[in-house]
Amino acid sequence: MQKLVAIGGGTGLSTMLAGLKQLVGQTDQELWIESLSAIVTVSDDGGSSGRLRDELQMLPPGDIRNCMIALSEDANLISRLFRHRFRGDGELGGHSFGNLFLAALTEVTGDFTEAIRISSEVIASKGHIYPATLSDVRLVAELEDGTIVRGETHISASKVPIRRLHLEPAECLPLPQALNAIRAADIITVGPGSLYTSILPNLLVAKVARVIGQSSATKIFVSNLMTQPGETDGYTAREHLETVRKYAPEIHFDFVVVNDRRISSEQAERYAAEGAFQIGIDDPIDEALDQTTEIMRADLLDDGEKVRHHSNRVAQVVLNCRKQALSHATVAV
Repeated sequence: MQKLVAIGGGTGLSTMLAGLKQLVGQTDQELWIESLSAIVTVSDDGGSSGRLRDELQMLPPGDIRNCMIALSEDANLISRLFRHRFRGDGELGGHSFGNLFLAALTEVTGDFTEAIRISSEVIASKGHIYPATLSDVRLVAELEDGTIVRGETHISASKVPIRRLHLEPAECLPLPQALNAIRAADIITVGPGSLYTSILPNLLVAKVARVIGQSSATKIFVSNLMTQPGETDGYTAREHLETVRKYAPEIHFDFVVVNDRRISSEQAERYAAEGAFQIGIDDPIDEALDQTTEIMRADLLDDGEKVRHHSNRVAQVVLNCRKQALSHATVAV
């Protein structure tokens, strides 16, 4: 049985959690997950989350809500309710019910983490969710032309490459529960997700990268499938990994998980029109690795129109990395 901590945000993290939850408590398997935890970025300032953040001075609930839904029982009507987004142009228009539920519980309990815990129970979540920090943290980027851009939404919309990223306030503190989960973990995954606005914000929170680096867990970097327009234009898979190393040099990854199936020509054409391109196929990541980091290549693509990771395939590859690490350790002994 394994304790797993997944770090990230956005669609990438919730997609992987949906696969990992299937392995929680599956004692008939060689390796199964006893405890599953997610550490989620709270720097979102757009959409429903941004509106609630500004109006109620609370942490943005969107990524937290998505992770709760991903970890819930699929047949649960309440999880469908949490996905519901109100239509129309009024004040409710565009808001997610799950976001409003978290906002209401935060006001009732006076504690965002308690609101997450109660919501997770209501939605029958199969894991624990921790915000990376409880500070009202904002992303700040210095672009290559010297421009300073504040806020996740503006950073993603910028067309100028990012020179440096930091948080305001710089000394925001992590949740003790999140650090304890990292220390107790057998497996720690970082990614997939938007590099600058989902992955790095977690690692920039004080102590998080250092505690990950000190952990004896098997550490796995899950590579993205595509570049992200306005954020990682022109990046290779290698540059994604090197950027993480630049901001979190304390972390040594035992494995890097890379998709090895090419997207369809129709997908490639459609995404190229938006400025996004597949990574990891024609841009080998090997040069960025030392001899103690292994590449795990597999078909990780979902079969839908959008280019997404296949939840169950990614989850299985993550456990395969752990199996391989344990076999290496046995041989070494």
